[in-house]
Amino acid sequence: MIGISKLYCGAVEASDALRYGRKSGKLPSHLLQFSEDKKPVVVWNMTRRCNLKCVHCYAKAVDPEGQDDMSTAQAKEMIADLAGFGAPVMLFSGGEPLVRKDLVELAHFAVAKGMRAVISTNGTLITKDKAKELKEVGLSYVGISLDGGEAVHDRFRGVAGAFKKALEGVENCQAEGLKVGLRFTINKRNVKEIPTVFNIVRDMDVPRICFYHLVYSGRGSELIKEDLSHAQTRRVLDLIMDRTRALFEAGRPKEVLTVDNHADGPYVYLRLLKEDPARAEEVMRLLQFNEGNNSGRGIGCVSWDGRVHADQFWRNHTFGNVLERPFSEIWTDPDIVLLHKLKDKKRYVGGRCATCRYLNICAGNFRARAEAYYGDIWAEDPACYLSDEEIRPPDQAQPPAGPRP
Repeated sequence: MIGISKLYCGAVEASDALRYGRKSGKLPSHLLQFSEDKKPVVVWNMTRRCNLKCVHCYAKAVDPEGQDDMSTAQAKEMIADLAGFGAPVMLFSGGEPLVRKDLVELAHFAVAKGMRAVISTNGTLITKDKAKELKEVGLSYVGISLDGGEAVHDRFRGVAGAFKKALEGVENCQAEGLKVGLRFTINKRNVKEIPTVFNIVRDMDVPRICFYHLVYSGRGSELIKEDLSHAQTRRVLDLIMDRTRALFEAGRPKEVLTVDNHADGPYVYLRLLKEDPARAEEVMRLLQFNEGNNSGRGIGCVSWDGRVHADQFWRNHTFGNVLERPFSEIWTDPDIVLLHKLKDKKRYVGGRCATCRYLNICAGNFRARAEAYYGDIWAEDPACYLSDEEIRPPDQAQPPAGPRP
């Protein structure tokens, strides 16, 4: 997660994170990515059921009717363990989390245990009454997915009217004073919609938007061919930075983040080197606090059936099951070899990643993409769009050898 507004627009300084001691339990949400202890933010895909049929669903969601694998009691046992372990955030996701009737009860339980509760939703089920319930829980944040304007969004979601319902969900959250933001997954089919989404953020006064790079998993694995080229990705990052800056200069600042491609951090830094070298050095310090990809360390995932994964996109590796063993024990078990290696992945990555001058602030990017593309967990991430010249160590005369995707 790269905070474009935090880094490029100067909304956060290194001293802001240091003031809280950089411990995840003490940092406010907007500084959590700079924590020192990297206690995992846990994404719980609490159900596989969903009322929509999104083409890029990483969970391969199923019909909204039916039963879930984990009971309310089992979920509370898991949440209590996570809270005791020090996990700062419980992110309730799906499928569509609002199809579970016990979502409010479980979110309230997490908050009562001292965790911050967040939901990731398509927004269509957030009625006025549901928004009021979520506010009473003390929910920290509601992230609502949007894929562009009405025609594009409804086509992606597979259900007519999904766009209008999602925006109604945003408005219902705003009416209750809930912090709400948008989530946008970038690919060739909707990349031209980015200005439209920025306009929605501006016109509806939405305080936060996250732009997700495509990860090749779930139904998204069928969209490898829909990922942007490296040149297109660079143009998108420039567009996002330009539009974020424009909002700040217009006196309407928003929290803008990019997610799932840690090459974005060095790219912001390199642009600032040309525009504002002093700010570039401050950004480098913040990126070093961030440490890049944290799958298997600062982020973890529990599936609808209790299986534990390094993150919500990478489900072909399972480390245990919370229905059989507490998450805290699984997460700290040194005998789970892959999980243990992911906590220090910089030692194991190969290809261009191994000799990249920004390895310490990227950590080799997404292993899920590397495995999907090359069949090798430790290969370079094919979505890294930085040039050989940009990543070359200062003392290396020639760019790293090796094939490029």
